[in-house]
Amino acid sequence: MELESLKREIKEVIISALELEDIKPEDIVDSEPLFGDGLGLDSIDALELGVALKKHFGVKFSSENEENRSHFASVDALAAYISREQAQEAAR
Repeated sequence: MELESLKREIKEVIISALELEDIKPEDIVDSEPLFGDGLGLDSIDALELGVALKKHFGVKFSSENEENRSHFASVDALAAYISREQAQEAAR
């Protein structure tokens, strides 16, 4: 999947899963933080988003994995992680 279309799809999943009614995909900056100062998501949002991304893209996030914070840093980071995971899955 092309990276730009993957990023758009991630944004659509974020908006849908978290019911962000006043936000459109183009309102979310790829490199901006998803938590805190950026989009303003919190830990509950992270759980909901992780479940939605797993359902939509088939990728898994482990609660024990210290790298999760970096995967959820931005849309760019999520796209890189999902792309890498899908490529590894396809290679199996």
